Amino acid sequence: MDVILIRHTSVGVPQGMCYGWSDVPVADTFEQEAAITKKNLEGYTFDKVFSSPLTRARKLAEYCGFPHPVIDERLKEMSMGDWEMQLFNEIQDDNLQRWYDDYMHVATTNGESFPVLYNRVASFLDELKTHSYQCVAIFAHGGVLVCAGIYGKLFPPKDCFNNLVSFGGIQKITI
Repeated sequence: MDVILIRHTSVGVPQGMCYGWSDVPVADTFEQEAAITKKNLEGYTFDKVFSSPLTRARKLAEYCGFPHPVIDERLKEMSMGDWEMQLFNEIQDDNLQRWYDDYMHVATTNGESFPVLYNRVASFLDELKTHSYQCVAIFAHGGVLVCAGIYGKLFPPKDCFNNLVSFGGIQKITI
């Protein structure tokens, strides 16, 4: 099964804002970015379309011609817990440096760790494999695409964020 993962477009929050599960607005450049994404999806025929419940993913799905994707909570970005909607350089939390030093294992304060995010995404993909779809689309977030890339063996976990897909970008895995 081909799984086409689409990252949401740019968001309308200040640079350096920690926004994980927060339902932030899309940037003013949404129309331009979404038009490029839609063009890049031409030629694909999807048996099913899925989306994160967050507006930034659902809005792109709708723009691309999929107004009613199947919403799945497991496709949300990593929960940043107490750090949500704070600028990283203004977060006053001793755990922040521990997270910077080992973000692949340390959880955000009252949020998630990367392994928790990975297990959520892997659970979704494991379930997806039980269906006979040929090609599906998933509108989601950077962290979800990174996890799917590891799951689909596009790249190893080490330095996986070097493979972060750009806003509005597309990544394909085969499962």
